[in-house]
Amino acid sequence: GAELPGPDELRVGGAPYLNGMAEAIGEARRAILDLLRRGEVTEAERLLAAMEDLYYILVSIDFPDAITGNLRRSTDVSRSLLEKTRGDLSLSLVQRDLKEALERHASRLDPPVVS
Repeated sequence: GAELPGPDELRVGGAPYLNGMAEAIGEARRAILDLLRRGEVTEAERLLAAMEDLYYILVSIDFPDAITGNLRRSTDVSRSLLEKTRGDLSLSLVQRDLKEALERHASRLDPPVVS
């Protein structure tokens, strides 16, 4: 995907920029849940990978909370959202596979109707 604009380009400070990245993880979760409801699993997986990338950037920041605007808490929340989202995506994949298997099985049980 495209590169993220930097804080200078957005004209914001470092702490608000980093906390905005954490907020973006929450927004990505909401988007993924919408994608899963529509059956768009591939796009949901792509967005989950982007969430993971943002999270790994956040955990690499090691400065006191006074400097980062309580980034550690935002990062902890992001980790929780990431894990929940990964679980939701996994369940969605299992449900899709189960549905397909049941449909295949049902098609073998029901003989075609001949007119």
